[in-house]
Parts: sequence; C-alpha cells; structure tokens
Amino acid sequence: MFTGLIRHLGTLESRQSRSGGARLRIASPKAVLDRAELGASIAVHGACLTSVARDDRAWETELSDETLEKTTLGRLAIGSTLHLEPSLQVGDPLDGHLVSGHVDGLGALLERPSGEGLWRFSMPTFLAPMTAPKGSIAVDGISLTVVDCGRDWFSVALIPETVKRTALATMKPGEAVNLEADPIGRYVARALEMRGVDEKLARFVERGFEP
Repeated sequence: MFTGLIRHLGTLESRQSRSGGARLRIASPKAVLDRAELGASIAVHGACLTSVARDDRAWETELSDETLEKTTLGRLAIGSTLHLEPSLQVGDPLDGHLVSGHVDGLGALLERPSGEGLWRFSMPTFLAPMTAPKGSIAVDGISLTVVDCGRDWFSVALIPETVKRTALATMKPGEAVNLEADPIGRYVARALEMRGVDEKLARFVERGFEP
C-alpha cells in the first residue's frame, strides 16, 4: 500500500524489451535505493513494481506486457522524470489516501491553468462511478482531491508546491497519465454492480454528481 504523497523523483535510464515484457532501470535518490532491496515494492508513476536488482545509483524492475499496455511506463521517453514512493511501513503517516498501486486506466491532461486554478483530466467512462467531488484519485501516483467530474473527465485544484515537486511542472495538454480510483469507490461500485444497476447509479454515470 501507498499514500500518494510523492517525496522522491527518479529518472528512467533505460527500457529493454524482453520476452513477455520489459526491464526498466531507474536512477533514484539514496532514500529510495535504501528501500529497493530485492523483492521490495515501489510505486513508479502510480504503478506498484518489484525491485529485481540495484546498485549504488539505480534499481531495476521487470514489467509484464499487461503493465506496459495498461500504463504509461511503456511509452515514456528515456530520461523522463518518474514519481517514486516506497511502500508504507507500520507506523508511517497516512498523509494522502490509501493507494494500492494498481492502475485502473489511462487519462490525459486536458487543460492546465497559466497560474492558479483547476486542472482538468480525461478519464475512461468506467471510472465515473468511482469518482466523486471531494473524493480521492491518484494521478501518476499523486494523491489528489476531485473538485468536479463528469462522465469522462474530472478536475483537481493543485497548489504550486505540488506542481513544483512533481513531473506535473512540465506536463503539457494531451500527455497521458496513470489513474487509480479511490479503493473505497471501487468496492462500492462493484457492490452496486452485483446488485444490478439501479436508476440512481445510472443517472450518476450519465450526469455525474448532483446535490
């Protein structure tokens, strides 16, 4: 489990294709390398990955074809800045929200303000039942609070400190992002699905939240 609070940034040094997937090498600060022992879980741009090797400047991880297809990690340019978060330890503060590191789908930046204001992202329509104003969502592993949302988009308010300390600082409209819905919303949506879609849920999916 993770919190979605990004304290560390890394750099994608290499991506080597291999049968069934690829192997990434990620240059990282010492604080991350100290936690990257073999078998350790580290969230990379919101995707939970397993360390398979490390040295004094970088660690390596292997991705399946499924992970390459469902996340941005197979398309990011070499040299890209990556959000890194080691897994929670007992006693760690939960400063963001509970994040599993399982990417639900891909979205894209639609609009960013020139100064302070709302950032808008697209999202797959199947995430609509799990997305609500004042709820949480992870964007490239960053824990954010939804301001407003529709059937295929949502908006968030970002403080300058968050932008400055993450790869969002250089992100341009059209760039893809990894999205993970709030785990609580995921289970609520599944429970309703098992009961059958009722009129209220159908209206929510169609129109978004209505007070």
